[in-house]
This record gives sequence, C-alpha cells and structure tokens, in this order.
Amino acid sequence: MGWEWLLIVIFGTLIILMATGMPIAFSFMIINVIGVYIFFGGTSGLEQLILSISTSLTTFTLLPVALFILMGELLVHSNIASDVMDALDKLMGRLPGRLSLLAVATGTVIAALTGSSMSSTAMLGQILVPQMEKKGYKKAMTIGPIMASGGLAIMIPPSSLAILLCVIGEVSIGKILVVIPFAGVYLAILLAAYIIVRCKLQPDLAPEFEVAKRSFSERVSGAIKFVLPVGFIIFLVIGLIFVGIADPSESAATGTVGMVIVILCYGRLTWEVIRKSLHGMIMITGMVFLLIAGATTFGQILSFSGATGGLSEFAIHLPLAPILIVVTMQIIILIMGCFMEVVSIMMITLPIFIPVINKLGFDPVWFGAITLLNIECAFITPPFGMNLFVMKGVAPADTTMTDIYSAATPMVLINCLTMALMLAFPSIVLWPVKLMG
Repeated sequence: MGWEWLLIVIFGTLIILMATGMPIAFSFMIINVIGVYIFFGGTSGLEQLILSISTSLTTFTLLPVALFILMGELLVHSNIASDVMDALDKLMGRLPGRLSLLAVATGTVIAALTGSSMSSTAMLGQILVPQMEKKGYKKAMTIGPIMASGGLAIMIPPSSLAILLCVIGEVSIGKILVVIPFAGVYLAILLAAYIIVRCKLQPDLAPEFEVAKRSFSERVSGAIKFVLPVGFIIFLVIGLIFVGIADPSESAATGTVGMVIVILCYGRLTWEVIRKSLHGMIMITGMVFLLIAGATTFGQILSFSGATGGLSEFAIHLPLAPILIVVTMQIIILIMGCFMEVVSIMMITLPIFIPVINKLGFDPVWFGAITLLNIECAFITPPFGMNLFVMKGVAPADTTMTDIYSAATPMVLINCLTMALMLAFPSIVLWPVKLMG
C-alpha cells in the first residue's frame, strides 16, 4: 500500500473515531495501538508504545506546562484581573472606542498571566460587556474586540498551547516563547488601529462619554500597584530566557514564584485560592499530558509508515514556490478551525507539516509562530470557534449567534492580515531569536 492510501486510512479512521464523540486523546491512542501493532512488529510494537509514552511524558521540557497552567489558575481565582483593568482604565484618556481599546489593552496584559483564551474571554466579557452596553456601544464594538483580545492569551506566555505545539512539532520551546509575544503585540496593534479608524468613521458604534478626570499621581500609582507587577512576571517568564539566564522550565518556575509573591502582597493568597488553583492545574495538566502521549506516538507512526516522508517528497516537488506551499498549509489550518477543536487541529497537522517545512528549508520557529496565531484565530472563527460560545454565555440575553458571527468576522480578517505580514516578512517574527544569538 502506497503512502497516499496509508495517509487516507489513518486520517479517515481518526476522523470517524472523533465524529463518534470519542475524546481526542483516546481517538489518537486507538490509532496508535493499531499502528504500532502493524508497523512495529506485533506485540513488540505494543511494548514500544508503552516505552514511547513513558519517554514522552517523563521529560523535563514538559515542566512549563503544569507551571504555566498554575499561573493562570492563580490569576483567575485571586481576581487580580479586574484591578489590572481598572489601572489601565485610569491610564487611558478620551479615545475613539475607548472601552474597546481597553479590552485590547487588558487582554494583552492579562494574556501574560492566564495563558487561557477562553478564561480571558469570559473574564473580559463579564467585566466589560455590561459597561459597554450601558454606554451605548453597538455589539460590533462590544463582542468582537473582547473575543479577539481573549485569543491573545495563547500568543503571550505563559501559554500551554505553545508548549504543546513545540512538543508535537519538535520546535524549540525557548525560541517560540520569545517570538510569540511580539506576534501577539502586532495583532493587538492592528486591532487597536481597526477600532480607532472604524469608530472615527462610524461614531455611533462607540458613542463618546464623559471620562472622570484623574490626577497624574492617581494614574501612576494605579499603574505601579497593578500593571508594573505584571511586567515583572512577564520578565520572569520571557526576559530570563531572552537574556540567556534561564531555560523555559526555570523561567516557568520563577514566573510561578513571582505570581505567588504578587498575590501574597495583595493579600489574596488564601487556602481557598491555593486549593482551587492546584485542583485546576491537576485537571488541565492531566488532560494535556494525555494529548501529548497520543500525539507523540502518532507522529512516530506517520514517520515509520512512510507517510511523512512520502508527503514531504511530494511537497518539495510540487510546481509551486515554497512560500505558496506554506500559505496553503495555513489556509488548511484556517479552514479546519471553522469546524474543529484547536488541539485536534494541532495534533493532526503538525506531525505532517513540520517535516515538510524542514525539507523546504524554512525556520520551524517562524512557521510555529504563524501556526499558533492561526490556531488563535480558530477560537473566534465561525461557526464553531470556542470563544464564540464562551461569549454567548456571558453576553446579554438578547445577543444572537448571528450577532456574534458578525462581530467575529472583522477580527478574523485582522488575524489573517497579521499572518500575511508574518509570512511576507519573516524577520518581524525571528528578530528576537537573532538577538539571542
């Protein structure tokens, strides 16, 4: 059987299993068991499967996953996010679409602490939507910016999805953690520009309102008290890697300690916060580790079956410019994001796409950063992006899914524009890696 038919059989079976409602990790594990039995020599293949799973899960490089998740859980349960938002609110003057811009600014800062797109969206929606509705904001300027800002959580460390991408695609964790924050900032800048321009052209979308005048000392004190500590934690997570003092595991550990110290200084480190945070960390980490176990062996099966090598050779001999092949890959991921859950997309595409990227001579860190932004876009892509349904849960009762889809569409286009810039100008993605040496 040729590699083409093997690929069709493997993915066809996988899609059927997932369509039955079987959990993602178990669907991959069934494929893995069958695959190792066929390609690795019967029962000896099953022994190899056990060894492979054990090896993939007992590696020091996975330590940041649990620690990043713990950081996000501590933030959520200590309720620091609302204080950060208040401090940013005091710093902002009278701008077109002021509350929408506040959503983008807060989403960018909170992203550095939660690492969870859905948590950020729910948090921003619960706090800001009532205020925006009260000020007469239309849904296009209420729902859209909040969903897009919530998605920034996976672009700015701590991001467990970034670690998962690195493990599945065998991409450098340290380099990805250094480059993706800048991709997130590029997206935030384009979102802010879109909000300002559209609110200038259509003032009725976000009516201006009287902003309470605050003294300079009041603005600065709020920033020092709540925004500066966030900057300190960001430095512990990203800065230590960038300057070469710590590896990803060490920076994740220092970031977690920094988060605990900050919460302790605010007087919010209660036993209830600790209990809920640890419980959430254990539950989510267990789920992520099951996914990693399934993804690692799945990649090995694709390699041993010859499917990965065959597809790589096929791709490099296509009568297309290599960059067009990369664009095609991203379009495939974007289309899959309309219908599939993001982890499934990563587990299906990365074991195939990354070897092709290496064969074509592109930097996997560059491709990984663009892919992560594409995955972020999947959270808000109609009709089944997860943040669409999170927003439906926190939006006013009269909000329909049509309203949400309509508000999400411009945000998806801005994500696509950001990806296009990153594809056209790789240096805007990779310059931090070059500075690292």
